Amino acid sequence: MRKTDFAFWTFLLMAGLAAATTVLNVSRTYSATSTASSDLYRQLDLFGDILERVRADYVEKPEDKKLIESAINGMLTSLDPHSAYLSAEHFKDMQVQTRGEFGGLGIEVTMEKGVVKVVSPIDGTPAQKAGVMANDLITHLDGESIVGLSLNEAVKKMRGPVKTPINLTIVRKDHEEPVEITIVRDIIRINAVKSRAEDDVAYVKVTTFNEQTHANLVRAVERLKKEIGKDKLKGFIIDLRNNPGGLLDQAVAVTDDFLERGAIVLTKGRDEAETQRNQARPGDITDGSKIVVLINGGSASASEIVAGALQDHKRATLVGTRSFGKGSVQTIIPLGSNGSAIRLTTARYYTPSNRSIQAKGIDPDILVEQELPEDLKAKMKKIKTRGEAGLRGHLKNDTTNKEESGSSAYVPEDAAKDTQLQYALNLLRGNISKLPATQPVQPRKSEKKDKSADEKNK
Repeated sequence: MRKTDFAFWTFLLMAGLAAATTVLNVSRTYSATSTASSDLYRQLDLFGDILERVRADYVEKPEDKKLIESAINGMLTSLDPHSAYLSAEHFKDMQVQTRGEFGGLGIEVTMEKGVVKVVSPIDGTPAQKAGVMANDLITHLDGESIVGLSLNEAVKKMRGPVKTPINLTIVRKDHEEPVEITIVRDIIRINAVKSRAEDDVAYVKVTTFNEQTHANLVRAVERLKKEIGKDKLKGFIIDLRNNPGGLLDQAVAVTDDFLERGAIVLTKGRDEAETQRNQARPGDITDGSKIVVLINGGSASASEIVAGALQDHKRATLVGTRSFGKGSVQTIIPLGSNGSAIRLTTARYYTPSNRSIQAKGIDPDILVEQELPEDLKAKMKKIKTRGEAGLRGHLKNDTTNKEESGSSAYVPEDAAKDTQLQYALNLLRGNISKLPATQPVQPRKSEKKDKSADEKNK
């Protein structure tokens, strides 16, 4: 056989083997898909059997709608702490909240081991004025235990007509006895942005990211620039402490307000091909002024997106304590015509240097622990949130095995006693040496690593 003939027959043989392998792979894929479908149908049959048994034999006749909704919610909450079923009522409530006005007590809550846990009270609301604190565990409402209820059920009980009182029984760390707090319900109007002039420094506090945040921020910055004056202005303090997050697009818009170019945030779903990157557009509303961002253990989600992006771009100096560590994105998916929806975790987000803060948080550039008043020192070692890493069933960080607990979430009402705020003011004014020598300030440990990551981004 000639060499050319041998090569030809070798080619045919290899082509035949490739075709056979392709058929075999397709067969295996079909077989695997068929097996998975069969397993799913068996599990659905099991669910149907249990549902019928409950409907037929439970001691009292159950409500079919409630059974199904509870099953759906159980499925979603088993995924992670942030996925959940939203009934038509709760879906409407959520839509109202994102618009910046709703009825209730004024607290951001989550569920931890069957108990409602306060992430943070919203500034200026009845809950905050009554003394509710981050990390409080709510066990009873008007003397009735809510332990074991779903988060939606507990929140529904806290809602009610305006001007009606409700009594909360709270378990607080280092308190031997439960704390009883009475709160009068009211319309909660969230002023997403609060601002004031601190002499030659512009102070802007962003409390949440709702539909009004970006617009309110722009107005606040423009007003402060005029009030303080361009020649006198030393810089801006953006206070994100105890900001529980909110709308992703608002976090992107707020970050864009301070950047001229570059990435803001990366979101990655299960399919890497669906990775999205938000880019900044030219235009810095502060005209390049110095910026200090304040964060603490109550800074979560959207506020971490802003802090992480400004840190990666070296656009701002982060001062305070480690943030909460919620690095996941939830999508609201409306269901059918009954007005309900699901809140489903669909992606993780990453800072411009590809850092995942999930269950880890963002470390400040300068660690400044908040000074506690003597009466609180006597009752507790530290007011602290456990962070995302402390939530049962949380998503793992996909870039590192190291998880970090939360940090202090205490912020004093008196600005003069606000150690972190005073540090930021002195930092912008260039007289940081005037702080007490005992001030526990440390440079961020990962500063060198983040610098190299940032240089790769340029």
